[in-house]
Order: sequence, then structure tokens, then C-alpha cells
Amino acid sequence: MLVEQIEHRWLAAFRRTLELCALSAGEVVGIVAESQSRQVIVDLAELAVQSLGATPIRVRVPTPGLQAPAPVRSTGASDALQQLEPVIAALSRCHLVLDCTVEGLLHAPELPRILQGADGVVPRLLMISNEHPEILERCVPDPALETGVRAAMRRLRGAAEMRVTSGAGTDLRIGLAGARVGGVWGYCNKPGQVAHWPGGLCLAFPATGQVDGTLVLAPGDVNLTFKTYLRDTVVCHVERDYIVGIEGNGVDADMMRGYYAAWADKEGTRDAYAVSHVGWGMNPQARWDALTFYDRRDCNGTELRAFAGNFLYSTGANEVAGRHTLGHFDLPLRGCTVTLDGVAEVEQGRLAEMAR
Repeated sequence: MLVEQIEHRWLAAFRRTLELCALSAGEVVGIVAESQSRQVIVDLAELAVQSLGATPIRVRVPTPGLQAPAPVRSTGASDALQQLEPVIAALSRCHLVLDCTVEGLLHAPELPRILQGADGVVPRLLMISNEHPEILERCVPDPALETGVRAAMRRLRGAAEMRVTSGAGTDLRIGLAGARVGGVWGYCNKPGQVAHWPGGLCLAFPATGQVDGTLVLAPGDVNLTFKTYLRDTVVCHVERDYIVGIEGNGVDADMMRGYYAAWADKEGTRDAYAVSHVGWGMNPQARWDALTFYDRRDCNGTELRAFAGNFLYSTGANEVAGRHTLGHFDLPLRGCTVTLDGVAEVEQGRLAEMAR
């Protein structure tokens, strides 16, 4: 297991990322963490902030007791802030918020209020993924990625339909009317902007009833909630956003069925089965095989959401469709072709501009 301590090269990676976030001397940076946060990340963040002449303040809350029916992993829907008004008020007055919570605040109910700002300040927020610092070092943001992701977002906003196919049998049709489009390149430099590090993907949160077809997870595809590469083929049938059937005889299918069922039994709905977001990875620095090199506690898997050419299918919370749940799967698939109104963005697992 790699040692977690302050290393000069990791501090340099944090400083470079904060420079890309346009952090300037005199700004106030809120570093929000919880009792189960990775301490080395919090310490590196604070030192990097100070090195750029800004003022860090730490906001640390206890990690809440587990209320869920199963472990919650990699959701971006942290419940650490517990609607605590003093915490929300403090963060909303910071120029930059560095999110060092375990799950991240991307889908947290408190995030919109934080981003409203206060006293003339509108924060920008960077989620620093709960990874070993070596992973963050390898995935320091590249400004060139922003140009590509922004262009992909424009094409996605202008499209009526995304279609995804693969040699393994995936065939999905995704209507984009009313979808919310997002993109992440690893840093945030404008008020109200949200990003996560590692970054490098373009995605959409579809509106209600827009996703139908078949999703086939093949060996080597990834279940990031379980932090595993699939060994067996799993076939998911999707009707009007919801997975209505999971076929497969191996342990991968059994584990997925069991995890979904736990949320349905607890919440009394099948919202955990429904689509959260869909998109594709664009980061050539990110590696599909990264899980191989790290202990599970050292890797949150954000890098695998972003590796270039993957199709990312996620189930769980989707604010656009009015669905809220902590049950969540992020499923990066290889070898897919992704088209927007018939024009390829990804061709058999490679970004279209690289495949040509």
C-alpha cells in the first residue's frame, strides 16, 4: 500500500490545479471535509492554497451514521453536511470551495444554496476525488482538454438523440429533449462553476422517459460502485429509463441484482434502477486499467469515468427527472459507438477524431 504523506510533487499537482482554478492572492477558500475524509488531501489542499497567497478555512463535520441499506460508494451525493445552516452559510461566502468529502457534493441537496453565494461572492467548487494523491498527480488537468469538452457539450446540446451500440450487443436510444448537459475538464475558474478532479467527460442527464434499449456489460467493463472489472456478461433491459431486467448467470449479475433490490426495498421505489446520466470520457491521461494498480481504499475510480472513448452509463439520482436516491452505479463500457443524430462521437471505443 502506498504511504499517504506530504510529498513535494503532490503539492505541486495541487498548486497547478488551483492555478487553473484562477485562485488569486486574497481570496478565501473553504476546504470542506468530514471525519472520514482522506487527511492527506485536506492537508495538501490547505498548503497549496497558502502557497498561492489565498486564505484557507477548514470546515470539518462528523461523517453521519449509515442510514442506507447497503454501503454507499461513489455517488457524488454526500450527506455529510446534513443541512447545517452555519456550514452552508460559511461555504457560500468563500470564493472557492474545495470539496474533500468522501462522496462529493455534486448531487448533494445543499449544493445549489452554496452556489447562490452571499455578500456579493459567488463560489466556484472543485470536488477533489477521494483518491490516493498519486492518482491526482497523474491526472493533473490539461487546459487543452477544456476546448474539446466544451465543443462536445455544444454538439450534445444541439442533438435530438444519442444512440449507443456495441459489438457486445448494446443498443440504446436516448432522447435528449429537455436533458441537462454537463462537462468536466478538472478545474473551475468562473463563479458558480462546479468541476471534479480527475476530470475529462461530457454527459447529459436525460429528462423523464427518454432512455430505451439494451445495455450489455462485457468482460473488462467496469462496475465502479463495486470497484471491479466484470468477469461475465450482464445484459440490462431498459424501458423508459428503468432497468426492468438483468440477465446473467455469474456473480456480477447476482451482485447487481442484490444491490438494486436493497435500495428498492428500503426506498419503496425503483428509482435506483433508473438512468442518472449518460456520456463519454475524453481524457487521454486517464487509464482504463487504473484499478489494477491500487488497493481499493486508495482508488475512488473517478479516473475510469473519464478515460478516453468509454461510454459511461449511470443509474441513480437525476434531478432533471425528479429522482433522488443514494443507490448508484457508474458503469464505464469499452468498445461502444456513440452517435449524436447519426454523427459519431465515439467509434468502437475510440474518440471519433482519434479513430479517423
